[in-house]
Amino acid sequence: MRRARFDFLRVLMHVACLLPLAALIYDAALEQLTANPIQDVTSRTGRTALVLLVASLMCTPANTVFGFRRALNVRRAIGLYAFLYAGLHLLTFAVLDYGLDLGLIGQQISEKRYVLAGLTAFVILLPIALTSTRGWMKRLGRRWKLLHRFVYPAAILAIVHFIWLVKADISEPLRFGIVIAVMLALRIPRVRKTAADVRSRLTGRARSPHSKSGSRVIALN
Repeated sequence: MRRARFDFLRVLMHVACLLPLAALIYDAALEQLTANPIQDVTSRTGRTALVLLVASLMCTPANTVFGFRRALNVRRAIGLYAFLYAGLHLLTFAVLDYGLDLGLIGQQISEKRYVLAGLTAFVILLPIALTSTRGWMKRLGRRWKLLHRFVYPAAILAIVHFIWLVKADISEPLRFGIVIAVMLALRIPRVRKTAADVRSRLTGRARSPHSKSGSRVIALN
């Protein structure tokens, strides 16, 4: 019987993704959240969700541009962690902030555009997360790739949600936006090929004409 190979990268990924949640639970247990604890929890879970979503999108370019193929092995897990934090973000808003009062929640959605943008992003991510298994990949076939490409509109909506929320200093969400723009550019075949050729020249390795840049579906597959 072959022993399971220890995957340091996967372990490191799980630790890194769970640390924000552990820190949040620790601060809450010791009452070390800010003067507005609900707002603090909402902010921290939302920011972590966006960071992990962008990180999952970067896994494919990490393989395409830098030849770091092992990034593809953790892409799906990072995407699911992003969905976990997005879910906690939404639950904090709906349960802790508004006590599941559907009337008040509906009023917030209709009156505040950043709430609508964030909710729409979550609704898009939901079927992507639910169909992230290999079984669903086989069931849906080509439609699976089409569905999972919607992670990009979800990421853009999440950034719009962030911009509309902060209003004044939008430098942080714009930085996320620039990264997403680069990720989208790398989906263009000519740009992707150029990036791969540059990598080949820098590493001194000839690029095989039959090589593929890896799956173009990211995050939650």
